[in-house]
Amino acid sequence: MNIRRRHFLHLASIALAVPAVARLAMAQAYPARPVRVFVGFAAGGAPDIAARLVAQWLSERLGQQFIIENRPGAGGNIATEAVVDAPADGYTLLMAGLPNAVNATLYQKLKYNFVRDIAPVASVSHENYCMEVPPSFSAKTVPEFIAYARANPGKLNMASPGNGTGPHMAGELFKIMAGVDMVHVPYRGSPPALTDLLAGQVQMMFSPMSSSIEYVKAGKLRALAVTSATRSDVLPDVPSVGEFVPGYQASGWFGICAPGKTPTDVITRLNQEINAGLADSKLKARFADLGATVFAGSPSDFARHIAEETEKWSKVVRTANIRAD
Repeated sequence: MNIRRRHFLHLASIALAVPAVARLAMAQAYPARPVRVFVGFAAGGAPDIAARLVAQWLSERLGQQFIIENRPGAGGNIATEAVVDAPADGYTLLMAGLPNAVNATLYQKLKYNFVRDIAPVASVSHENYCMEVPPSFSAKTVPEFIAYARANPGKLNMASPGNGTGPHMAGELFKIMAGVDMVHVPYRGSPPALTDLLAGQVQMMFSPMSSSIEYVKAGKLRALAVTSATRSDVLPDVPSVGEFVPGYQASGWFGICAPGKTPTDVITRLNQEINAGLADSKLKARFADLGATVFAGSPSDFARHIAEETEKWSKVVRTANIRAD
């Protein structure tokens, strides 16, 4: 009887171990084919640039192609919905960002719940915005800009990559805190918005630094301020908005997410590989050159950050009475 009992317990222990072994084997085998990374905005913008840096790193580390797929539209909702509806197997990922936190309040009838239906994998970077005007614009400082805007309410056009994007929200927060009235002009991504800003068709933009820093350095755009709490290392002579509007701070962020029921082992492996990239000096330098700071952490850290950002920007959406198109 004791022999039979020991035999039974041995078989039971093997049975219990099989799922764990299977999960480990799956994680080690992942990825066995190319992985798609959806970006909810046009190529050339800040989310696209961040996604391509991460995808290149993962492709080299994991031996499979991580392919960027741009699905612009509806403030990133089209791409997000595509990932939510995809199989939860780790082969469809999302480059998420601040718009996903904003959209929870901005859109009343989303077909998904971001917190419930998406699994945070790894935060990637923080990115500051730069308050920019064409060189021909009369204001050369933030106080001069505020004075001009107050003297000309509703006559200044503020470009953005779209409703609910980080630059749009940075601008709305500025309007509230500086007490100015500007007309928001949304575009389908940063590149067309910057084209009109360069041409003087719009008067200002809170632009992602990764998209516009070369224009600033070349003198094609004038940087009045950065939106970080302190000055940026890549533009040390440019003040922060907070030096003139106390308490002002806004920054974008990016991170990789997956469909909600993606296996934990796959998420853990992706998180480890992405964090290894963010610790790599060359990749860190590439982000820094674009005015961004790497932002590593665990999936739970990223989930907490998303919750905090959702709460912060919901207040701005409601205060500014912003509505989706």
